[in-house]
Amino acid sequence: MSDLGYDLICVGGGLGGAALAMAMAKQGRRTLVLEHETRFKDRVRGEGMSPWGVAEARELGIYELMRDASGRELPYWDVYGGPRPRQRRDLIATTRPHAPVLGFYHPEAQEALLRAAAEAGVEVRRGVKVTGMIPGDNPRVLVEQDGSVEEIAARMVVGADGRTSSARTWAGFSVNRDESRLLLGGVLLEGMAVDMDAVALVQGTGQITILFPQGNGRVRAYVGYHKDVRQDRIQGASALPQFIAQSLASGAPAAWYAGARAVGPLATFEGADIWVDHPYRDGVALLGDAAASSDPSWGQGLSLTLRDVRVLRDALIQNEDWTAAGHAYAAEHDRYFGTLHTMEDWMTKLMMEVGPEADARRGRAMPQIAMDPTRMPEVLFSGPDVTLDEAARRRFFGDSA
Repeated sequence: MSDLGYDLICVGGGLGGAALAMAMAKQGRRTLVLEHETRFKDRVRGEGMSPWGVAEARELGIYELMRDASGRELPYWDVYGGPRPRQRRDLIATTRPHAPVLGFYHPEAQEALLRAAAEAGVEVRRGVKVTGMIPGDNPRVLVEQDGSVEEIAARMVVGADGRTSSARTWAGFSVNRDESRLLLGGVLLEGMAVDMDAVALVQGTGQITILFPQGNGRVRAYVGYHKDVRQDRIQGASALPQFIAQSLASGAPAAWYAGARAVGPLATFEGADIWVDHPYRDGVALLGDAAASSDPSWGQGLSLTLRDVRVLRDALIQNEDWTAAGHAYAAEHDRYFGTLHTMEDWMTKLMMEVGPEADARRGRAMPQIAMDPTRMPEVLFSGPDVTLDEAARRRFFGDSA
C-alpha cells in the first residue's frame, strides 16, 4: 500500500472503473472508487459485447458475474439484407475467441460489478462529486460530498468517467475527433418477435438495424444511419414510431415490431470517434470511453473498455514503477485502438456511405467478400490483434485478387 493512503483512485464506478479497481484490490492494492450516481440508471449505450470482449471479461474473471446479473449469451449472428435469405454465423464455432456475443442490461451489470468490487476490498464512495484533479507525481482528486471538499492523493488516478470525461480535461489531455458521418439511435423494447438466441443485423443502403436480445422478452434495439440519409436525431418517447419506421426503411421485417413497446429512454447519438493519443500522463491514466470512444455503430466500445482494464492491470502488476507502467499501457492502447479505428473507418466507407461512388465500391467489394469471407478482417468479432496493412485494405475493398 502507498504511503499516500491509496494506490489507485478510479474516477467513475462503471464497468471499467469497477473492473480495474477489483482487479487491483485482489492484488493487495488499496483502491478507491468515486461514483457520482447512487444508483445506476438506464441510458442508451452499448449492451452487446463482441466475442473478443467476452474473452477479455473471462480473462478478468468477471464474465460469469456479468452474464448472471443480467446477460444472455447470443451464439448466433444473423445478417439480413435486401432479397437475400438470412445468413447465420455460429460465433462460438467460427470466431478466434470461440465465444458468443453477450447481450446484457447495463445498469444491472454495473451494480453487480461494483458490489463485487466492494466485496473484494475496494472502498466505494457513491453520491460524491469530483470537482477537480491535480496531476503530478502524487496525483490528487478534489471530492465534494455533503457540502465539504476533500483532497485525496494516490500513486495513480484513473479517469473512467466516460465519453465526456472531466478527468481528461483536468489532466490536460488533447482530444481528437473524427468528422461526423453516422448517427445511432437506441431503445429498450419488449414484445419483439425475434430469435432470442441471435444478434440480428439488417443492412440497408446507408442504414442498419441491430438487435441484441437480453432475454425475458427484452431487446436492445438500435438504428444507425448516415447523415446523407437522414440528418435529424430520433429522440424521446414520442419518437418510437419514427424509430420503427427507420428500422423498416433499413429492411427490417414489420412483424418484428408488431407488438413492441418501449421500456426505456429513446435517444440518438453522434457516431464520430473521440480519443486521446497516449492516454497516460502525470500520474493519470484514462480508460474506456474517456480514453477512446469508438463509433457505437460497430459495437466495439465495451470490448475496448475491458481490453483497457486488462492491459493496465497487467502493466501495474508487472512493474512497480507505475509511471513506466502507465506509459506502457498507453503505448499498447494506441496500437489496438488504432487497429479498431482503421477497421471502423473501412466499414463505414463500405457499408454506410451513399452515392454513386459508394455504390460502385460496394458493387466491386461485396460480391468478392461473399465468395471469400476472409477478405473481411476479423477485427470486429475476434479483436484488434490483426494487421491492417495496405494489402488487407485492397482485399477488403476488392481492389486486389
